[in-house]
Amino acid sequence: MGKNSLYPSPETFDREALAEIQQQKLQGILSQVLRSNRFYRKKLGDAGVEHPLEVQTVEDYRQIPFTTKEELSLDQAANPPFGSNLSYALDQYRFFHQTSGTKGEPLRWLDDDSSWRWFAACWETVYRAAGVKSTDRIFFAFSFGPFIGFWSAYEGARQHGSWVFPGGGMSSFQRVRAIGENEISVLISTPTYALRLAEVAHEEGIPLADSKVRITIHAGEPGASVPSTKERIERAWGARCYDHVGATEVGPWGFECQSHSGVHFNEEEFICEVIDPATGKRTEDGELVITNLGRPGMPVIRYRTGDRVTLNTAPCDCGRTFWRSDRGVIGRLDDALTIRGVTIFPSAIEDIVRRFPEVVEYAVDVYRRNELD
Repeated sequence: MGKNSLYPSPETFDREALAEIQQQKLQGILSQVLRSNRFYRKKLGDAGVEHPLEVQTVEDYRQIPFTTKEELSLDQAANPPFGSNLSYALDQYRFFHQTSGTKGEPLRWLDDDSSWRWFAACWETVYRAAGVKSTDRIFFAFSFGPFIGFWSAYEGARQHGSWVFPGGGMSSFQRVRAIGENEISVLISTPTYALRLAEVAHEEGIPLADSKVRITIHAGEPGASVPSTKERIERAWGARCYDHVGATEVGPWGFECQSHSGVHFNEEEFICEVIDPATGKRTEDGELVITNLGRPGMPVIRYRTGDRVTLNTAPCDCGRTFWRSDRGVIGRLDDALTIRGVTIFPSAIEDIVRRFPEVVEYAVDVYRRNELD
């Protein structure tokens, strides 16, 4: 996609103009939470922030303390079931979702109508960046549960004007057949499930590469930014593979463009920083910290995501000026393995294993020999 193919939008603004947009939206978030959000009113007050106009510069913003998932979990435990990070009365919320809870108790998250529309608009950015058109038929190969990701993807597809095909309640074989019979052109799934569908299609003698699928978009795992996994998905489906990143408590903050040069931060709707997880200082390879700017009813401000990213501030060939992470989310910081003194992320292992078509599923076993893993 050439630089002139993007219509004028904040995606192509210079850094100064983009910072103005972020500042205006941040003021709106701070105005709301300082007025009626118990969690952030106390947190900001303890840091000396009593009024939105006290946060005018980048330096002011960086004085706001980080928010951690542990804080939010403790708050929900102390103020069950939804915690005190609520800016509205409960009867104003319309949507409930929760995190997976793989690292402990799941976080419960609420959205009102306005923030749900914002969530869908962020997903529309994902579709537009991947080249999805209103004439596309989008298949959602997942079961609908409390996880927010694919509900918001579905809502974003409706807002984008595309034809949506839910794949809940189907077996893998039924999904493969439905994709062919309904001439689906866009697949939404986790990257590993896209490979599983390809395996099923091979077993059943169904040539996926002959289907109408031209785009696959993946979330929930780092795989779609792992080069060998991306290549394997594209080869199996005969389609272009795109990564997308988000989180229940944050929102859909990252998308991949048609230049395939990393995952862009959606800086129109999120303030993104990369910090050294040990010192909290800014760096180009470290932990992603995010403030969402369109979810005042239950926001996160300077939230430590636990995701490791690498920062690239150069303009992209697609014409976007949004900063990006060259390798998407490299992995969760708490998933890092220290093997004989070397830090290894599971995605690095996946990049090697996926190069071998004989390997369909695999497990990583870490064991101790003498005093070292």
